[in-house]
Amino acid sequence: MHQVIRFAYDETGAVTVDFVVLTAAIFTLGATVVFAVISGSENFANTTSESLETISVPEIGPL
Repeated sequence: MHQVIRFAYDETGAVTVDFVVLTAAIFTLGATVVFAVISGSENFANTTSESLETISVPEIGPL
């Protein structure tokens, strides 16, 4: 019984668990930001490309 009580009050691995959870949260947040930026920049590039394709440039003639 004494070992169970001592185990309940032992906090030796608590810092490791906190570190793992914090690292996983930071990684997830970073991956979400990267995915959002990639998706947004791809959409922006496609819109810009479509806009540039519709522009007609008049010919100036020989220089």
